[in-house]
Amino acid sequence: MSGFHLDWNGVLSGPPASWLLAGLLNTGLITVLGSIAASVLALALILLRTSELRALRNLAQGIVLVFRNTPLLVQIFFWYFAVYPALPEAVRDWIVSDHWFSPLANGFRCLSPEFFCAWLGLSWFTAAFLAEELRAGLQAVPPGQAEAARSQGFSRWKTLRYILLPQAMRNAWQPMIGQYLNLMKLSSLASGIGFAEIIYSTRQIESFNAHAIEAYAIATLLYLILGLLMGQLLLRFGPARHSGFST
Repeated sequence: MSGFHLDWNGVLSGPPASWLLAGLLNTGLITVLGSIAASVLALALILLRTSELRALRNLAQGIVLVFRNTPLLVQIFFWYFAVYPALPEAVRDWIVSDHWFSPLANGFRCLSPEFFCAWLGLSWFTAAFLAEELRAGLQAVPPGQAEAARSQGFSRWKTLRYILLPQAMRNAWQPMIGQYLNLMKLSSLASGIGFAEIIYSTRQIESFNAHAIEAYAIATLLYLILGLLMGQLLLRFGPARHSGFST
C-alpha cells in the first residue's frame, strides 16, 4: 500500500492555478462591491426606519424581516431564477455583453448574470443585518444629543447625518465588521448558481484532477487570509479607530 502523498503542483500550476486566481479575484470583487451596496442600502433602511411616516417605517421593518429571516441561498436563487429573467431585455443584453473589465483568467467573467444576482443577494441580505446593527447603535446614543441638535436649529437630516449616525457607527462598528466578513464568507453560496468564486474554482479542480484535499486546503487558506486582511483594514480605518475600540 503506497503512502499518502499531497500533490500541491496539481493545484498551484497550470489551469487549476488560473481557476484559483479567477475565483480569488471574483470573491474579492463581489466582497468589495457587495459591501459598498450593502452599506448604502443599510443607510437607506435606517432613514426609512427613522422616518416620521409610519408607512415608511413599516416598509423598512418588513424588508429587514424578510431578508433577515430567509436563507441567503434561497434569496440568491430568487434573484437568479425569478428576478433576472424578468429584467428588461436591454439590461440582460448589457450584462452578458463583452466589456473591457469583464473577462478574467480561463474565460471566467466578473460581470455575468451569476455575478449580478449573487451581488444583489449578498447586498440585500447584508444590508438588513447592517441596518439592525446601526439601529442598535442609534439607540445607544443619549437622547439628549438629538435634542441639543434640534435646539441649535439642525434639521432632522442634519441631526442624523452629523450627530447621530457618526456616533451610531462608532457604537456598532465591531458587529458591523462581522457582517462585512460574513458577506465575504457567504459569497461561497454563489457557487450554487455558477458564479466562479473560490469554492466554484475548488470544485472545478476537484473534477479536473481529483486533488480535493489540496484544493480545499488552499481555498481555506485564501478565505483565512481575506478575512484577516479585511478585519485589520476595517479596524484600522473604521470610525471606531479613535473611539477606544481598536486593538
